[in-house]
Amino acid sequence: MPVTEANVSEANDLPPQTLPLDGWHRARGARMVPFAGYQMPIQYEGIMAEHLWTRENAGLFDVSHMGQLLISGPDVDVELEELLPADVKGLGIDKMRYSLLLNEQGGILDDLMLTRQADGFYMVVNGATKYDDIGHMREHLPDEITLNHLEESALLALQGPKAGEVLARIQPEVARLYFMEAGAFDLDGVPAWVSRSGYTGEDGFEISIAAEHGERIASLLCDQPEVKPIGLGARDSLRLEAGLPLYGHDLDEETTPITADLGFALSKRRREEGGFPGADRILLEREQGPVLKRVGLIVEGRQPVREGAAVVDADGNEVGKVTSGGFSPSLERPIAMAYVPAGSAVPGTRVRLNQRAKIFEAEVTAMPFVPHRYHRKGAAK
Repeated sequence: MPVTEANVSEANDLPPQTLPLDGWHRARGARMVPFAGYQMPIQYEGIMAEHLWTRENAGLFDVSHMGQLLISGPDVDVELEELLPADVKGLGIDKMRYSLLLNEQGGILDDLMLTRQADGFYMVVNGATKYDDIGHMREHLPDEITLNHLEESALLALQGPKAGEVLARIQPEVARLYFMEAGAFDLDGVPAWVSRSGYTGEDGFEISIAAEHGERIASLLCDQPEVKPIGLGARDSLRLEAGLPLYGHDLDEETTPITADLGFALSKRRREEGGFPGADRILLEREQGPVLKRVGLIVEGRQPVREGAAVVDADGNEVGKVTSGGFSPSLERPIAMAYVPAGSAVPGTRVRLNQRAKIFEAEVTAMPFVPHRYHRKGAAK
């Protein structure tokens, strides 16, 4: 879906909160809109320009609306495996893992990033669901497990092919990190927790710092000639090209990891042992195949097909749904994600889409739409 002023608002009776860098964004000409309970920058100079700049250089995103959690206590890895399908016990110190918070039916309550620290785990969850996530975990984790919400921390994401050289210029030691690794660093005198990860498909970093230092570090990064501030609009188009799902749109409580094509998040040991929420249903679905499956679509023509459009059969009956869609600045054509019948999920399959009584032709394609360029250990230079 495109991020526009009309659809970024989340259902919330409370007025939007402000990010620690709210004034910093406004001073740089950002257009602010409500999203996930916060006023957030949707764009500075334009979504297309910001998107392409990030693909070619480095963009700085303020993602301080995300939930940053510290979880610790006796046997905390064992307890987290009661809620997540990941091999938490096998996660090494300063190593990261993508995982899913599941309900008892195997539906996805949220997707998240988990990192083992020396004395526990650092978890990043989605901004729109963070309070529900915290409530769910506090309800299901033993009292001996401590869960701290880092409400006084900012989170910045530096993304793009030049992100590595930019951050190494400020702190050379970050160059030792590979994709899905993290560590504590000093950034110009500011203590920071830095992970080599992100939501664009490019190499990049997420930087957690005390909120009081947010503007200083953001300015330091944007003073580098390769870096510009980037808004929510380009963040959405970048993650769509990267084939990355957005919770609340491509994922929800009714969707299982197998239907969402996130089977990689089920580690081999956990598949063999089970014991995670919804394991019986998920493992049976993995064995027999899902009814629907999340796929990528290349849409014919120039007009994007948006979230909510129906996937229809030859008789016009709805058999699936588009969950994200927009125009790809990198490919210069419309792309989308959709749930389609499993029999139609093979790349090359032709499907029809109905958007406001207009029929669009599309073809199922492998994701990501644009190749990932993560800084992986052992990858060819």
